[in-house]
Amino acid sequence: MASSELEQICSYINEKISNIKTCLSLRNCGQEPTLKTILNKIGDEIVVVNELLNKLELEIQYQEQTTNTLKELCASLEEDCKDVEHLKENIPPHLPQVTVTQNSATVSDLDPEEPVKGEEPVKGEEPGATKKKPPKEQRNIKEMPFITSEEFNGIPAYMKSRLTYCQINDVIKEINKAVVSKYKILHQPKKSTMSSVARNLYHRFLDEETKDTKGHYFIVEADVKEFTALKVDKRFHVILNILRHCRRLSEVRGGGLTRYVIT
Repeated sequence: MASSELEQICSYINEKISNIKTCLSLRNCGQEPTLKTILNKIGDEIVVVNELLNKLELEIQYQEQTTNTLKELCASLEEDCKDVEHLKENIPPHLPQVTVTQNSATVSDLDPEEPVKGEEPVKGEEPGATKKKPPKEQRNIKEMPFITSEEFNGIPAYMKSRLTYCQINDVIKEINKAVVSKYKILHQPKKSTMSSVARNLYHRFLDEETKDTKGHYFIVEADVKEFTALKVDKRFHVILNILRHCRRLSEVRGGGLTRYVIT
């Protein structure tokens, strides 16, 4: 046996002997009346401290769970904020703008102290004289509704190819622009003053009318070229095919023209 191993064994035995002496000393202390009361109090304090440590451990576990939950919540809120910022920066341009219309006057706008007066005849005018007719209300021009995301997802893949939702609705926006521009000219009174260009367009629009398009709003390719910056190319006709599939328009052919009727 090496000397180092013998020294380790001796050290171990001496440590055990020291522990036994300490235990015997504490045991003897417990038998003395003066120290027994103190040891009992120490025992009671140890029990109290042990209970506090158990409560503290439970509280630490609860706080750890709460911290993890808050971290998950913060991460979720950060993702939501990123999504909101992305939506804010990428609002589709074809979405209609909200406009607030104001009525000319309502009963609440009138002075409550001012009595409501009936219509009185103009001075010098006979009571039974015919009054001037109010101006006609401006006609509403029918526009094509935008494609919804649900409708876009229902379009066959072979039909829409690489076209996006926004690209299709951008074309709808331009078609609506052409429809509004065309029918603003058509809705003008016949005796109104028009420029030579507008009057030529007016007569062309009338010549393109047929019995099948009467009462409907439609455009032709010439209107798209006249009022929009769209190119009447293969891509444009692919989108027209999609709009027919989504029942946004129909075609009326005749006289060498294809009329795109808003449905």
